[in-house]
Parts: sequence; structure tokens; C-alpha cells
Amino acid sequence: MPRERWGSKLGIILAVTGSAIGLGNFLRFPVNVAQNGGGAFMIPYFVALLVVGLPLMWIEWTIGRFGGGFGHSTAPGMFHNMWEKNRFIKYFGIIGIFGPTVIFIYYTYIESWVLGYSFFALFGKYNSCVDTASMNAFLKTYQGDLPGQFFSGSALSYTFFLVTFLINILIVCFAINRGIENLCKYGLPVLVIFGFILMYRVLTLGAPDPSEPQNNVVNGLKYMWTPKWDVLLHAKIWLAASGQIFFTLGCGLGAILTYASYLTKDDDVVLSGLEASAANEFIEVVMAGTIVIGAAFAFFGLGRMQPMANEGSFNLGFVTMPLILQKMPYGNLLGFMWFFLLFIAAITSSVSLALPAIAFLQDEFNLSKKKAGLIFAIGSFAICHFVIFFLSRGVLDEMDFWGGTFCPVVFALIEVVLFAWIFGMDRAWTEMHAGSDINIPRIYRFIIKYITPVFLTFILGFWIWSDGIPVLLLRKSARTGEPFTPQTSANIPYIIIARVGLILLFIILVTLVWIVWRRKKQNSLANPSGELNSGK
Repeated sequence: MPRERWGSKLGIILAVTGSAIGLGNFLRFPVNVAQNGGGAFMIPYFVALLVVGLPLMWIEWTIGRFGGGFGHSTAPGMFHNMWEKNRFIKYFGIIGIFGPTVIFIYYTYIESWVLGYSFFALFGKYNSCVDTASMNAFLKTYQGDLPGQFFSGSALSYTFFLVTFLINILIVCFAINRGIENLCKYGLPVLVIFGFILMYRVLTLGAPDPSEPQNNVVNGLKYMWTPKWDVLLHAKIWLAASGQIFFTLGCGLGAILTYASYLTKDDDVVLSGLEASAANEFIEVVMAGTIVIGAAFAFFGLGRMQPMANEGSFNLGFVTMPLILQKMPYGNLLGFMWFFLLFIAAITSSVSLALPAIAFLQDEFNLSKKKAGLIFAIGSFAICHFVIFFLSRGVLDEMDFWGGTFCPVVFALIEVVLFAWIFGMDRAWTEMHAGSDINIPRIYRFIIKYITPVFLTFILGFWIWSDGIPVLLLRKSARTGEPFTPQTSANIPYIIIARVGLILLFIILVTLVWIVWRRKKQNSLANPSGELNSGK
């Protein structure tokens, strides 16, 4: 059976860009900017982009294309081909399947919220909510955390979840050029158009409250772009900036490896990775930053914007922004554009999160994509309900931390050490430039081999030193790093159950990888010519 390929160079760039563009661009990035002093955040943000983000993008594109040449679409097989003498390295690659699967389990549920809110905005469902308390109550009622003030039950939210989950599975079960590639080809232009419309509307706001003329979009953008050199020695800001770069580019998740595995040897990974990164950064920094920071500063000013940001990304996206947009002319239409833009961003990411597990089953167990997709759908659908039923018990936050924060840093560190030190920098540099139309500046040889792994080691080491042990011992929350209070301590049993579930999922993946390589070894002994392992 011939291996799947992308339909065009534009298709793969849009697909990887779509994988990177997600809710984090429009929700997490503005919150980080507001929480960390505006322009004070942007300096370490761009430093992290240059010394961690871009190197990891090039590394993952190169490893993915290299592994695809041996018929592998996921990290276990790719890592094995890069270091064949080490029989354990493939098990480290399991993180590249485990992480995105965990994120997919809760991400699709959040994704269903923005799909639902798209319709609520268009039909004025939340128009009666005129302050943060009532808009927050609307969200809590929709999530099932409050009695039915706005909804008679959770049937509607569950319906939107079913629709969202089904759309994801259907898209990922098509051939990549007819499913994911078409989704990004048609979805991303809609996202960009809606984004430009919202940007234009925000930039023409002026000062909404004449009694507070200092609260305007121009001052909001000045706040975001004015450097603050005196805070650069604060480790917290560097950690926040590095975490945002990971989150926004999708590095360390394993999805880029899978996408790049469908490239041919002559496809340019250097320019493609650079173009995908640039497109993602434009959407996040220019578009999302202008829309959210500009609008929030204009309507609420710095004094009220920062406390709103401290309440989290959900509050910003589902409470603050709807309140702002409905105060503008054509507020329902603008609200629809905001939430449908978020839905497109979310679904182009979520399908990439589902693909590594499905590709693993497809490649290593010789299953059809539909059978592999069905197995993945049944398993992930069942686990999703734990997040749905116990949303208020800290389960989502726990899964988000281990799947979306901890695993990417660990996996990225493994990748860069394997690529630069085991595979070898000379060989890696040659592999990276195969088929390339441009040359990466040679300074990146030094950055990839020394700066990037040191940077990642520092991030991981600082977390272990400051929060790691207390989090593992359930003395602190994994997401906030704050000690449990008497109220939040009631969530600990549910957090323990979530951790047990994550451990069981990891053990299942370890077992599957062990079965695969045991079969390969038996087949290799039965076929000494080695054709099965030749990658042809």
C-alpha cells in the first residue's frame, strides 16, 4: 500500500500552521502579555522563539521527514531509526503519542464550547448578560456547574460536544490531503478574514469612555510593545514566555513529526518550517494581540484588564471578549466571528493531536486508517467523559499540565539531545538541508547543539526545584503552583484518579510498542535478509 503524501507544498505549510494555530494564540497569549507586564513579556518571548521555537521546528520537521523514509509516522519508530543501537530509545518516543492524545481528550470538549458559543452569539443567546457576573454564570450554566439559569440542562452542551468530536474523527480518518489539508486550505482563510475584520473594528474604536480618554487602543498597543528592561531578571517571565512558545508552535507534542513524515526526501523542511512559524507568529502576536489587548485596554483600562487576565484564559475568551464585542455595533455578528474564529483555530489543532495515535496504529499494526480511527475514537471518547463529568474537580487542569505543559518540555529535550548529540550535528545539519532552497545561519549549529538543550534543561530543572516535588506529593496544584486550600483539597481524590488513568494510558502505549518491536524482531530472525527493516 503506497504511503500517504501531502497534495502540495502549500498544503503541508497550511496544515502545520493550522496545527500550531489554536486557542492558545487568541486566549493564552494575551493573558500572558497582560499578566507579565506587556512589553516586559515580549522580549523573552522573542528570545525564546529564536533559541527554542525555531530550532525545535526545524528539528521536528527533519526528524519527521527522516522517519517517514523508513515508513514510520510517530516518534517511537523515528527514534529507533536514529539510534538503532539503543533498544530503549523507542520507549522515550511514546511521549510523542501520549502527550497529544491526552490533550485531544480535553481539548475537543473546550473546542465544543466555542462551537456552541458561535451559535449563541449569532442568535443573541447571551445578550441579557451585561456584566462579568452574569456572563460568568452563563458559562458555568452551560458547563453544568450551576443550576439551569440559562439552560434547562446539559443536553445542549453535550450535543455540541458530540458534533465536535464526530467532526474531528471524520476529518482525521480521511486521507491527509483530502481531510486535514482541505480543512486548513479552506478554514485558515476564513480565520484570517474574520481576524482582520475584528482587528479593523478594534483599531477604529478610539476611547469608548470619554471620561477615561487614556483607555484607548493606542495606549493598549503601547503597553504591549514598550520594553521594560528592569524586569528581565525575573525567571517567572522567562518561564512564561518559553511556555507560550512551546504552546503556540506545537513543539514537543509529536504532531509535527507525524505531519512531516508524509513529506518526500526532496521536500524543503527549512523554508517550510520557517514559513509555518512566521504565519503562526503573525496570527498570535499581530492579530490576537491587537484584538484582545487593544479591546480589553480600551474598554477596561490597565487597572481592570490585569485582574481579568489573572482569572484565566477561559474568563478572557468566554466572559470578557463577549462583553466587549456586544457593546459594539453589530455585536452579535462580531461575537459570531470571534467564536467561529476560535473554533477554526481549535479544530485545525485538534485533528493534528489525534493523528499521531491513529498513525501509530495504522503503520505499526497494518490497520486501515478507518479501523485505526475507530479504535482511537472509542478509547478517547470514553475518557473524554471523565473530563466532562468532573470538570470542576480539577481533572482538566491536571491533564492539561501533564499532557500540555510537562510532556512537551521533556519530549523536546529528548529530541534535541538525540538529534544534535546522538544522531550527530554534522549528519543532522546535512539531513536538515536536503532539498532546501535556503541555508540556515551557521550560528544555529551552536544554538541547536548547546543553547537549546541548556535552555530546556533550565526550564525543566527550575520547575522540579521550585514546584516539582510538592506537585507530585499533591501539596500544590499542578496548574497554578499554589498550595491546595481547604476548598480545593476536595479535588485531590479526583486528581489522583486522573493521574492513575494517565499512568495506565502510558502503560498501554508502552505495551503496544513492546508488541510491535517483538514482532519486528521475530520477523527479522525469520527473514535474515533484513528487508523488513530496510525502510524501502
